[in-house]
Amino acid sequence: MSQSTDTIAAIASAPGAAGVGVLRVSGPAVPAIAHAMLGRAPQPRHAHFAAFRDGAGELIDRGLLLHFPAPTSYTGEHVLELQGHGSAVLLDALLRRVCELGARLARPGEFTERAFLNGKLDLAQAEAVADLIAARSQAGARAALQSMEGVFSRRVEALLQALVALRVHIEAAIDFPEEEIDFLADPAIAARLESLRTGLAELLREAQRGLRLNDGLRVAIVGRPNAGKSSLLNALAGSERAIVTAIPGTTRDVLRESLSLDGIALELADTAGLRDTDDEVEREGVRRAHGELQRTDVVLLVSDAEHAGADLAFFAALPAGVERLVLVNKIDRDLLDAHVESRDGITWLWASAKTGAGLDALRDHLKRLAGAGSGEGAFSARRRHVLALQQVGMHLDRTAAILATTRAGELAAEELRTAQHELGEITGDYSSDDLLGAIFSSFCIGK
Repeated sequence: MSQSTDTIAAIASAPGAAGVGVLRVSGPAVPAIAHAMLGRAPQPRHAHFAAFRDGAGELIDRGLLLHFPAPTSYTGEHVLELQGHGSAVLLDALLRRVCELGARLARPGEFTERAFLNGKLDLAQAEAVADLIAARSQAGARAALQSMEGVFSRRVEALLQALVALRVHIEAAIDFPEEEIDFLADPAIAARLESLRTGLAELLREAQRGLRLNDGLRVAIVGRPNAGKSSLLNALAGSERAIVTAIPGTTRDVLRESLSLDGIALELADTAGLRDTDDEVEREGVRRAHGELQRTDVVLLVSDAEHAGADLAFFAALPAGVERLVLVNKIDRDLLDAHVESRDGITWLWASAKTGAGLDALRDHLKRLAGAGSGEGAFSARRRHVLALQQVGMHLDRTAAILATTRAGELAAEELRTAQHELGEITGDYSSDDLLGAIFSSFCIGK
C-alpha cells in the first residue's frame, strides 16, 4: 500500500445546478475532518444527517456525511463523502471548509490514481473507470463495466503467466550448453509458443473490438467524384449534413458526422472525391482525404456497377488492419437488386443512397465491425493496449524465428523478456511515472 501524507478533496458531482452535490475527501486527515464537520466521530459506512458549518460556525448547508475507513474504501485510504444540495456556491464553500481543515485540491484522476497505487485497481481497470464515465453508447458502457470488473485484466494476466512459463523453460535450457541434447529443439517449447501466439491473436482481436466500442468506429467514405459519398452520409445521418450537387468536386474538406446505431457510436468522415485535379482547393481536399485513410478503422469505398472493379485501386495504399468495404451505389439507376457478398476478404454491398435500398444491410455490417454482438464478455480497451499487444506479437514472432533458425536461446529469452514488459504495462505491473501521469491527467477532477 502507498501511504499518502496529504489529504485531497474535490467536488465529485457534475458542474451546474442539481438536486444533490457530492464532495469527496481522501487521506489521513479524513477522521479529523469528519469529526469537525459532524461534531463527533462518525460511524463507519453509515449515513449521518449533519449541519455543515464554516469556521465561524455559520451554516453552509445540511446534508449527509459518510465515512469509509481505510483500507475498505475506493482509494484504500480514509474516505469522506459530503452530500448536500447541488449548488455550485454551496459546494465551493464546503470545499473551502475541508481545505481549511487540512485537505488540498485534488488533481484530475488523483482519487483513482491512489486506488491504483494502493492495489484496489490495476491500471486497465482504472482506465475503465474513465471510459465508463465517458461512454457514448450503451454497448460502450457495458464493455467499460466488464473491464472495470477485471475481464480484460484477467485475460492479460493469463497470457502473462503463459509467457513467463515459456521464458522459464527457455532460460532453463540455456543453463545446459554442454549437454548433447538440444533442449531448445524440444517440441514442447514450439507448442507452448504457438499456443501463446494463438491466444495473443485472439486477445488482440477482442481488444480491437473493445477499442471500437470505447472510441466509436471511424469510417472514412471515399470514392471518385459524384459517386454518391455525400448522399450516403446524409442518408446515414438522417439529415442534410453534406451539400449534394451534380457538379464534381463539391466536397473540398473532410466533413465529420457522429451518430449512434442502436447504441453503437460511429464517426463518419465524408472526403473529397479522389482524382487528379488542377484546382488548388480541391487538390488540398484530396490530400486530406488520403490523410484520413491513415487514421480510420474502416474505408467505405462508394462506387457504381460500372467503375467498382477499377476503383478497388483506392485500397492499394491502405495500412494493414483497416477494414475494406465496397458500396455499389445507384442500383436504382442501374435496375439492380440490393444484396451483400464477399469477394477476396472484402465485403461488397449493393445499395442506393437515394432510395435507401440496401442501407439497412450496411448499418448492420458497420455495427458488427464496431463490436455489436460481441457477447457478454466484450470489454473496453484503449489504443495503448492494442499497441502494446501488437508489440508483444512482434516479439513472439521474432522468438519463433530465432527458435526455428539459429536457436540462440539468449536472444529468444530477451525477446520474451521484452514481451513480458509490454504486457505488464497494460495492467501496471511495469509502469513509468510519465505513463501514469498521462493516463490519470485525462480523468475528470473528483474521480
